[in-house]
Amino acid sequence: MVVRRSLSDAELDGLFRALADATRRDIVARLLAGEPASVSTLAARYDMSFAAVQKHVAVLEEAGLVSKESRGRERIVRGNPERIAQARALLLELEQLWISRFSQLDQVLSDTHPPRK
Repeated sequence: MVVRRSLSDAELDGLFRALADATRRDIVARLLAGEPASVSTLAARYDMSFAAVQKHVAVLEEAGLVSKESRGRERIVRGNPERIAQARALLLELEQLWISRFSQLDQVLSDTHPPRK
């Protein structure tokens, strides 16, 4: 089984690096479960500075997990479910690859050591 990737290695590294942080995962989850939100609205939900939340959003945006648009003085952030779907598809393919390999190993082991009576 060959894993087909729709993302480059650099894109995958950025995606999983962005998702490695609990605050960023929470931001993505909030945005995907609800409506788009301004950076200041997001910042009000965390015990950190506006600038820190802004940096988290920038990492998520670079990874393609969120997008920002200007609306007057506010920056509105929205989740990108398509990017999450791409990550999920890759992880499912990797899971199937490992299941297949373990099945092959089980077969080799059962052929090598017949059951005892």
